[in-house]
Order: sequence, then C-alpha cells, then structure tokens
Amino acid sequence: MSNMIELLEQFDLPELFTESKLRGVRFFKSQYHTPRTPLIYNPGIFIVAQGHKRGYLADRIFQYDANNYLVTSVPIPFECETFANSEAPFLGLYIDIEMPVLHELIGQLGVSKGLKDTKMSDIPKGVGPAKLDREMCDAVVRLLNCIKSEPEAQILGPGLIKEILYRALSGTQAPSLYALAMHNGNFARVSLALKSIHSDYASKLDVVQLSRLASMSVSTFHRAFKEVTSDSPVQYLKKVRLNKARNFIKNEQMKAYIAADKVGYESVSQFSREFKRYFGQSPTEMMRELRMQ
Repeated sequence: MSNMIELLEQFDLPELFTESKLRGVRFFKSQYHTPRTPLIYNPGIFIVAQGHKRGYLADRIFQYDANNYLVTSVPIPFECETFANSEAPFLGLYIDIEMPVLHELIGQLGVSKGLKDTKMSDIPKGVGPAKLDREMCDAVVRLLNCIKSEPEAQILGPGLIKEILYRALSGTQAPSLYALAMHNGNFARVSLALKSIHSDYASKLDVVQLSRLASMSVSTFHRAFKEVTSDSPVQYLKKVRLNKARNFIKNEQMKAYIAADKVGYESVSQFSREFKRYFGQSPTEMMRELRMQ
C-alpha cells in the first residue's frame, strides 16, 4: 500500500478530483475532514490508498479505505464522509466501469461464474465495498506506474483497467457487476430506468413511464428499484435533480431560479425548501459561501 501512496504523491495532486493522462481514471485528494455530504458516483471502482471514506445509504453504513475498495455498479445518491488531514491526506483513484469491457470479460468468464452463490431472484445492491486483495493492489500499482508516461498510459492503460475490472469480478461485489450485464434481469432493467432519469431528469418522468421502459409491472419495478438504490423512483429523481442543481450553482455560478428550472422544478420555493432539506443549506446560503471562498 505504501507503493500506491508514493505513486499518487508523485502526481502532486490538487484538492479533490483530477483527470489523469488516461481516459476513465481520475485521482482524488483531500486534506480535510468532510462531514456527511450528499453525492452521486457514476458506475466505477473507487480505490483508496490513504485515509478513508464512510458511506451512508438508508440504514446501511459502509467504509472504503486502504483495505476495501468501493464498487458502484449504477449511479447511486448517498451521503459520504471523508476522514483526512494535512499530514495524512485522503488519496485515491476512481476508475470508470466501461460497459463494453464488462460485457467482454463476462462473455469470456461466463455468467454462471459470477452468480454461482447468488439466487436468481436476488437483486444485488448498486453500491458496496469489497476487500482489496494483493492481486487487485498489484494491478493498481502497475496502472499508476504506467500513467506517469503519456505513451504508456495510452498503450498499456486500457489493458490494466481491464485487469482491474476482472479482479473486481472476483470480489464480493461481483454479483452486481454480473447482474448489470444481464440484459433480461431486474437489476439491468432498473439500470435502464436509471439511465433515462440521468439523461432526462428535467422531464416530467413518472413511475408508470419508467416501469414501461424497464418492461416491468409498476409494483415489481418499484420493489426492484428500491432494492438496487435504497430509494423509491420519486425520491431518486428528486436527489438527482438536486445534485445536478448544486453542480450548476457551484461550477457555473448559476442563479438558483435558473438552476431550479433547468433541472425540472416548476416552483422555486419548493426547490429551495427541498434543496435546504437535502444539503443542509439553501441555494442562497451556498452561493454566499462560495463567494467567500
């Protein structure tokens, strides 16, 4: 693990996420403790070299650290707390899960391998930790070494990402990755609805529309959706809209009423109430805080 820390320190990373020389790989650094904050991770693998994060999702609490990486198989809104300080900053990397690569690997491995201990009626959770074993750690160290060089990153990097995803398919979060690749399973059907929500979050989506898209009855869809995300479809859509609005306000200095309209809210006052309930501060308070930084 010390090798991983030393390699990440060589990149002289700024605070928070940084794109690497290889598409689909981002570095993360934080020197500060961050209290519970709502966020959404896209499908990917979060590997931690130093420090730790704690995730809160409904009644679940999970930790990802130097011994446990996080697998997010579908976009999941949850609350995250970061533990770090200036002497031992949080250091890690996030690797996107590319569906063509996942399908290729599972085609070679066979679906039965990943689901041998899983009942077909079971629906895996969309996010969870897995043990960082020696094989996974070695693959990550080799990836970090190759990213130091632009030519090596482009030539060797994709193969190393594929190896890391292969290692994840041998870990405890494998069922969710296999289920994602099964087009006719409930998990994959829910993931179709999630893609629609993320691409059309400003539209007037409802449960009936989403269940039709997933080719499921409303009751079955609602139950499967909550199994995967721990939220109802309505709650999930609200969280996606609020997270998108926060990004517009923080990254584009967008006015609250414009952000509200852009993400699908018809009432600015309702948007402000729900924003404050979710993030603990109103859009106005957030903008004031940003101006002071």
